Amino acid sequence: MPTRPLTQQTFEQVIASNHIVLVEFWASWCGWCTRFAPVYGSSADTHPDIVHATVDGEAENGLVAAAQIDSYPWLMGFREGLLVYSQAGYLPAGHLEEVVQQIRWMDMDAFRREILDAARAQDEQPQPAAPPPAPPRLASLAPGSRQYGWPGL
Repeated sequence: MPTRPLTQQTFEQVIASNHIVLVEFWASWCGWCTRFAPVYGSSADTHPDIVHATVDGEAENGLVAAAQIDSYPWLMGFREGLLVYSQAGYLPAGHLEEVVQQIRWMDMDAFRREILDAARAQDEQPQPAAPPPAPPRLASLAPGSRQYGWPGL
């Protein structure tokens, strides 16, 4: 199955309506993106049950900003609508296959429990106390020399 280009209008719908989605963020000026494209395309052919999507980082600035992408190529993996993988850099074919298999076989119930536990721990974490109010300032002499006037007067 060929890769599928995503736009800001189609991104969330594709993520929500497919079991597993890999998304590659790329740019035309990126040499590593050019090298990664055939590896990614081959993975798309090998795994037709997984959506292999691409985002043109130059054309889709809003998506790049929302995803906090700061280098290319960047690969994100979604399973059941949840972000389960996000990493920058070129991946050789064997490493990409390993990522695909890890996403395919991960225990989503355990992953959801981890997310829930992390959210609970953050909610239970004591919030830093507000600093005490500063005491009221009273009028006094200004700091500095107590000698007034022009020197020598």
